[in-house]
Amino acid sequence: MKFLSYKLLVPALAILAGSTISGCKPGKAGSSVDADAAQKVYVAPGKYDEVYAFLSGGFSGQVAAYGIPSGRLLKVIPVFSQNAENGYGYSEETKPMLNTSHGFVPWDDSHHPELSKTNGEDDGRWLFINGNNTPRIARINLATFKTVEILELPNIGGNHASPFCTENTEYVVGNTRFSEPLDNSNGDVPINSYKKNFKGAVSFVKVDKDKGAMNLAFQLIVPPFNYDLAHAGKGPSHDWIFFTCYNTEQANTLLEVNASQRDKDFIMAVNWKKAEELIAAGKGTKITAKYAHNVYNENTHTATSVMETGTQTLDVTKFPGLVYYLPCPKSPHGVDVTPDGEYMAASGKLAAVIPVFSFKKMLAAIDKKQYDGMIDGVLPVLKYEDVLHGEVKKPGLGPLHTEFDGKGYAYTTMFVSSEVVKWKIDNLEIIDRIPSYYSPGHLSVVGGDSKKPFGKYLLSLNKITKDRYLPTGPELAQACQLIDITGNKMKLLLDFPTIGEPHYAQMIPAEKILKNQVKFFKLEENKNAYATKSEKDTKVVRNGNRVDVYMTAIRSHLAPDNIEGIKIGDEVYVHVTNLEQDWDVPHGFAIKGANNAELLIMPGETCTLKWTPGLVGIVPYYCTDFCSALHQEMQGYFRVSPAGSNVPVKFSIGENPVTQ
Repeated sequence: MKFLSYKLLVPALAILAGSTISGCKPGKAGSSVDADAAQKVYVAPGKYDEVYAFLSGGFSGQVAAYGIPSGRLLKVIPVFSQNAENGYGYSEETKPMLNTSHGFVPWDDSHHPELSKTNGEDDGRWLFINGNNTPRIARINLATFKTVEILELPNIGGNHASPFCTENTEYVVGNTRFSEPLDNSNGDVPINSYKKNFKGAVSFVKVDKDKGAMNLAFQLIVPPFNYDLAHAGKGPSHDWIFFTCYNTEQANTLLEVNASQRDKDFIMAVNWKKAEELIAAGKGTKITAKYAHNVYNENTHTATSVMETGTQTLDVTKFPGLVYYLPCPKSPHGVDVTPDGEYMAASGKLAAVIPVFSFKKMLAAIDKKQYDGMIDGVLPVLKYEDVLHGEVKKPGLGPLHTEFDGKGYAYTTMFVSSEVVKWKIDNLEIIDRIPSYYSPGHLSVVGGDSKKPFGKYLLSLNKITKDRYLPTGPELAQACQLIDITGNKMKLLLDFPTIGEPHYAQMIPAEKILKNQVKFFKLEENKNAYATKSEKDTKVVRNGNRVDVYMTAIRSHLAPDNIEGIKIGDEVYVHVTNLEQDWDVPHGFAIKGANNAELLIMPGETCTLKWTPGLVGIVPYYCTDFCSALHQEMQGYFRVSPAGSNVPVKFSIGENPVTQ
């Protein structure tokens, strides 16, 4: 691979260390806290928060929903990791959600929640999030707060630049962090043959506009750089999506040194509409690929997993006009598109400026073929000066991510100097800066990556906690800070701890989600194969060593509650249907000694716990969710007999010798 050689600079950190940038030291907390902070974050008992915040759980693999401005944790939504609290990934119905081409994978590293969009605005229907480690994209239904679909991505190593929506959620897009040999090629190659054998792949996942169903439409095969974050265009830039890429040196060892040699890496601009047209015209190449597609059906309350076998690809070097590269200093991390779709703010994490690119200038440079070189001899590199709107000078150290408030201002996190900087989009003037505690990665403004930001609140998602909370040993809760951005000066309102690593967040006015809430599942619409819709239909069925228990739960008993005839060596499947038809009346189910989790069954839902009894004796089971005044009475017994026993299957409820 050959491309224009860019001037080498002295190590960037040396530049940063020698910078005289003002504001590189965070100020004192007291000076940035709003005097009315308590009043601004107080939500009276019984009142709702104004905004939902969805925070990725990072290495927990989950998503957490918070109320803003109170910072109250509302729910942990299990996505990529088993969750014993409610049986996700343990119940028979949800195990298929964690199936992959590598088998059952019970954990992942979730990074970037992304709200679905209509006309560039957050529409409150679905939340997408990436699995970074085993490359996957998940879709959460925001009417039920359940993960309803997970699609694995082939040909990807590290699904970090993902998932980002186009303007109408035509696609969610992901890109590879670690280039690697494509799945259908011989991967048993020397690692130092990186430049020859490794490739990048950009995944375009088509989203059904009504139901949200995902499918892998096509992948672009791109040069073997490391690809970081992305954002799609809006309005005039609707047809384009922009990715940051680093390690354009194509190093495969000690990247902290070897991938920081050039003074500029790139923003990769992809014309996704043109790619879509090429695929429609039959220009794609079908290749074999193995990846899992898992779907949770909210009528059957059951997930299924299908192993897909192929995908279509476009090699970008064979289709002129599909991809252009914009030079960007230096090891860029985030690229963010202004609400009007005209400017792209990029953040080189080792750069001392924030370059802001003009979409109009990019198109003009393409028209004039004002190139500064070629990658692989055919992929144009545009001239930096030709596409630059301007640079935000002396913003701080370590710029990472930018979002917008819809009033002409942008906000950028500075990882090294631990601050958030507010600047004006038109003249690139710095307006304000506020310290964060400490080392912020992403930030989130309500609707801040959309066409119509709501503004008002900003979350700084910090990497280091240190002295912000009561200590809890070596491991401290991770930190999130709420900042008021309604005035000219930013004001700190609140710190609150999060689950896992709060890598990124999306916030949306609560009214956009409240209107669609499902309060319970209608029992008559329950299509689960093992649903029991009335107590008279409960039963226990033996088929060889498999025993199916059709059980119901309603305040305040489980039916049946006395079950005999279970034997060592049996596999017992307990299918519990919650007969309640009211909001917020789940029932739990757990068995003493079961090598599994509990179940948490929503009203009208059916869930199945598999149990392999290991000891002869009486084994109690009970409801784990305090559901009524007589919750403690909601229990039952299994009688477990030795293997080969002649004790017949027997089940009952209410046969009470005391009352008789």
